[in-house]
Amino acid sequence: MADPASRRTGGSSAVRCIVITLIAIILLVGFAVLITWLVIRPKKLVYTIESGKVSGFELHKDHLNASFDFYLRAYNPNRRVALYYDSIHASVLYDDQTISFQTLEPFFQPRHNVTRLEFKSTAQSVALQKSIARDLRLEKAAGDIELEIRLKARIRFKVGIWKSSHYTLKVFCSNMEIHPNSTRTFKQKECDVDT
Repeated sequence: MADPASRRTGGSSAVRCIVITLIAIILLVGFAVLITWLVIRPKKLVYTIESGKVSGFELHKDHLNASFDFYLRAYNPNRRVALYYDSIHASVLYDDQTISFQTLEPFFQPRHNVTRLEFKSTAQSVALQKSIARDLRLEKAAGDIELEIRLKARIRFKVGIWKSSHYTLKVFCSNMEIHPNSTRTFKQKECDVDT
């Protein structure tokens, strides 16, 4: 009959072996991730609204009509990472209310590349909250309207032959001053990015 003390020693040896194996696996995975990151050196994507124009801007009671035409510069600074944009939804907002939107065509962005996207959309008799319609009238009378453009995209990363699963990319271009029905120059606006 086995001694109870030796049974306890054998059991604790098995537990110790399992714990050491798990720690070794975690360290190896962490080391592999670190090496991969050091080789790829991922850089943050850069988005800029290069130009923008709003025409046909009219407010009838609490309804808005306008045509928006913006050019977005998407810069991928990564030398080893390419991107698949599988779906892209762009919206124009005023004071957190969506006033216009468009679905853009999917595309592939190579490594270390600049891609320009045109975002054209129309607001046709868009119903506005009374306070938002009032603020828009005041800003239009002053000559400057502050808008926000938001992009939401489903993207995949490509490194060599490996492709990642889908991620959601969010781009926020806020505090953009536009000059409705005016020839005044649009100032470029860099956007915030969240992946």
